[in-house]
Amino acid sequence: MLRSFKGPRMASLILFLSIMGPGIITATVDNDAGGITTYSLAGANFGYTLLWTFIPMLVALAVVQEMGVRMGVVSGKGLADLIREKVGVKITFFVMIALLVANFGNTLAEFSGIAVSTGMFGIPKYIALPVAALFVWGLVIKGNYRSVEKIFIGASLVYLSYIIAGLLAHPNWGLALHSVAVPQIDMSAAYITMVIGLVGTTIAPWMQFYLQSSVVEKGISIKDLKYSKIDAIVGPAFTCIVAFFIVLACASTIFSNGVVVNDVGDVSRALLPLAGQYASGLFALGFLNASLFAAVILPLSTAYYVCESLGLETGISKSFREAPVFHGLYLGIIVLAAIVIMLPNIPLLPILYLSQVANGILLPFILIFMLLIINDRSIMGEYVNSRIFNYIAWATVIIVIGLSLGLVATSFM
Repeated sequence: MLRSFKGPRMASLILFLSIMGPGIITATVDNDAGGITTYSLAGANFGYTLLWTFIPMLVALAVVQEMGVRMGVVSGKGLADLIREKVGVKITFFVMIALLVANFGNTLAEFSGIAVSTGMFGIPKYIALPVAALFVWGLVIKGNYRSVEKIFIGASLVYLSYIIAGLLAHPNWGLALHSVAVPQIDMSAAYITMVIGLVGTTIAPWMQFYLQSSVVEKGISIKDLKYSKIDAIVGPAFTCIVAFFIVLACASTIFSNGVVVNDVGDVSRALLPLAGQYASGLFALGFLNASLFAAVILPLSTAYYVCESLGLETGISKSFREAPVFHGLYLGIIVLAAIVIMLPNIPLLPILYLSQVANGILLPFILIFMLLIINDRSIMGEYVNSRIFNYIAWATVIIVIGLSLGLVATSFM
C-alpha cells in the first residue's frame, strides 16, 4: 500500500523536476542588481515597515507568470510572435525598439553591478568586466538550452546566501511578522517612492518575453502544463522570500544602528561590524551572482523578442550559423554594455533612470497585450482565463499600471 502510494508521488516529483526551470529562473533574475539595491535601501532606511509589500508582490508576479507559461505552452509561440499576430507588424516594431532601448539600459545596470560587486573583493573593473563579458557570451554560445538551464538553476541557488545572511543578522522576528500582518503606511514622499520602487520593480517587460520564449524552446507540452504552472508559482515565492531576507538583514543591523548607506557597497561594508564577516561576504557574493546572472538573461530576452518580432530563428540550442541575428545581437549587447561601463565618467544614473522610465511606460501595454491574447479562444482554445482569474489578473494589471506610472513620475521628479 505504501509502495503504491509512493510510486505516483515520486513519478510526479521527477516529472516536475524535469519541467521546472523557466518560471524559477525568470522570477529569480528579477532580484537583479537594481532589485537588490532597492531591497537593501528599503531595509536600511525604513527598517521592518515595508515587509508587508511582499504579499502583493508575490500575488502580482505569480499571476502574470502563470499567464505567460500558459500562453507559451498552449500556443507554442513566444510573446513577441503572438503580439505581432494580434496587433500587427507596425505596433510590434515600435514596442520592439522601445524594449531594445529599455533592456540595454537594464543590461548596463547589471554590468555596473558586476563592477561594484567585484570591487568589493578588490578586483578592478577593467579586469572584471572583460572576463565577465567573455564568460556570459561563452556560456550561451557553447551550450544548448538544457545545459544552460542547469547552470541558471545552480545560479538561482546562490541566492540562498541572502537567506543565510538574514539569519546571521539575528532579526527581531516578532516585529518582522507584525510588519507583514499589519501594514504600517507612511504618507511621506520617501516612503511612497520606496513602495513604488519595491512593487514596481517586481514585474519588468523583459520577464514576460524571456519566460514564454524559454517555455517554448524547452518544448513543454500541454499534458505537462500543470507542472509548468507550479514552476511559475514556485519561482515568485522563492524570489519574494529572498527579497524578504535582504530587507530583514538590513533592517535588523543597519537601520537598527542608525548607519547611513547609499548603495550595495555601503551595505556590505556596514554588515561587517554589525553582522560579522560571513554575512558581509555572503551579501557581496549574492550581489555578484545576481548581476552576472541577469547579465546573461537580459541580453537573451532581448535577442528572443527582437528575432521573434522579425520572424527570425531563435534559440540557445541553435548554432551561430543557424540563428546569426539571435547570437549576433546577444554578443553585441554584452560587448557594448561592458565597454560603456568601463568608460570613465559615464553618466550611468541618467541612463538607468531612463531605462526604468521606459520599463514603466511599456509594462502596461505588454500586460494588456497578454490579457487580450490569453482571452482569445482562437489562440488559447479552452485554456483562456476564467472569469475569476480575469478579475484577479485585471486588478493586478491596474495596480501595476498605477505603480508603473508612479515610478515614471518619481523618475522624472
